[in-house]
Amino acid sequence: MLATPGSLPSGPGWVYEVKWDGMRLLAEVADGRLRLVSRSGREMTGNFPELTGLTRVAPDLLVDGEVVLLDSGVPSFGALADRIHKPVSAARARARPVTFMMFDVLRLYGVWLFDRPLDERRATLERLDLTPVPAVALSPVYTDGAALLAATSSRGMEGVIAKRLDSPYRPGRRSPSWVKVTQRHTQSCLVGGWRPERRDLARIGALLLGVPGADGRLRYAGRVGSGLAGDAVQRVLVDVLAELAVVDQPFLVRPPRADAAGARWCEPLVVVEVAHLGWTDGDRLRQPVLRGVRDDVEPGEVRREP
Repeated sequence: MLATPGSLPSGPGWVYEVKWDGMRLLAEVADGRLRLVSRSGREMTGNFPELTGLTRVAPDLLVDGEVVLLDSGVPSFGALADRIHKPVSAARARARPVTFMMFDVLRLYGVWLFDRPLDERRATLERLDLTPVPAVALSPVYTDGAALLAATSSRGMEGVIAKRLDSPYRPGRRSPSWVKVTQRHTQSCLVGGWRPERRDLARIGALLLGVPGADGRLRYAGRVGSGLAGDAVQRVLVDVLAELAVVDQPFLVRPPRADAAGARWCEPLVVVEVAHLGWTDGDRLRQPVLRGVRDDVEPGEVRREP
């Protein structure tokens, strides 16, 4: 179930959670084994070995949550870069463990809970004994949304999710019963091309970004160079984009000459997320900064955010 962007709702029927800056995962325990799956259906179990203790919480369990990693005391998607793209050893996980912030339970002891209201599902979640898994915690719930929004803003965090207490869980759907309120603009984009660094042609200097329009055709949204300096993001993008190389540019309208000069084109199948300062009158992202590759978002899910 996905949240709808909007303004902060209020009233007795709403509760509020921190919008964690991490990776959404479904965690399923069945037949004594744990399976972690991203929103896109990608197998992630080997990436987070510190969560294997979930098998001791219940013999049959399906929970929704977000895995986060702290950077200077604040959850950071960028800090997860080395963990979300490939499995890691248990020793490496112990050296810098993630935290899995659970916020919903969808199945317990063979009973599906999709149609139960959120307040009932939350009560069920809170009865679980999580002591066998130090890397798992419950996402706290608050009743004062405005205060939580102010607190997350003061700490530079992403924002707040408001949820109706009577809401059922609808897998894969974007529901008005969950509302996301963000402190900053973020946008998922598809990579349609890239330009190499001038001093090192093996490294990516800028990505050419697109967002599908209502007709599904890819509109050019600008280029991003900020956020590409790290070795982790370079390792991920260089190999993947090389495999997706094509001769022709994939945008509905060819990018401006200044952006397209020296570009190498690719199939728009890689999803990245950028922070930005809004949209220009020409439908370009204003001062975008790369936040990371979103393996947990399918290309078909990308659309323009407000």
